[in-house]
Amino acid sequence: MSENVTPYKNEELTKKEQVANMFNNISKTYDFLNHFLSLGIDIIWRKQAINELVKDQPQTILDVATGTGDFAFEALEKLKPKKIIGVDISQGMLNIADEKIIKRGKSDVFEVKLGDSEKLLFDNDSFDAVTVAYGVRNFENIEKGIADMLRVLKPNGKAVILEFSKPKAFPVKQLYNFYFNYVTPTVGKVFSKDASAYSYLPESVAAFPDGEKFTALMDKVGYKNTKCKPLAFGICSIYTGTK
Repeated sequence: MSENVTPYKNEELTKKEQVANMFNNISKTYDFLNHFLSLGIDIIWRKQAINELVKDQPQTILDVATGTGDFAFEALEKLKPKKIIGVDISQGMLNIADEKIIKRGKSDVFEVKLGDSEKLLFDNDSFDAVTVAYGVRNFENIEKGIADMLRVLKPNGKAVILEFSKPKAFPVKQLYNFYFNYVTPTVGKVFSKDASAYSYLPESVAAFPDGEKFTALMDKVGYKNTKCKPLAFGICSIYTGTK
């Protein structure tokens, strides 16, 4: 299991509580910084992850750690499901998602709820697909979180997980480490007023069990046909598995 890195190093609060507070703090600048810091590449990565579900054509989708809803909106556009439900532990992020849903007229197909990824308030076998983008490394207990995602999947349903990983090839590894450890926290501090949030980002990525370690974890909790697809020289990876 990965080291349990927390945003604020406050032992009085659990990682879950700290992550919720962190995202509440940065919710208003989150979308801007996401696109700015990734130079817009995060949008391409989301599209590639959603493409993993095109042939499956899921009609009901649960988007875990939905944040401001970008991944779910991409799924709506590409997959045209009947219903997407997004859950997140940050009410601040969900407030932004709600504003987007109303502005885009998607209330009939997309709704968001406050919820814990490790205790999903849905029945077994409820969804054709479960997705999560850049959220798994924030789980307090990764194994428990992905196991609960599997529980709410229908038989033969598919999970798609998009997450940062650690590139290994020179010079991508060195450039990535410099950007993540120095540029990202500096820019994040200026725009979000929360330096800890963007220092936590590289720390959480470094602690995350990426690649084969993560697919092994998916196998352990019961996923079948697990795969890891590295993107952009291993900066990011798409993980898939079925029930």
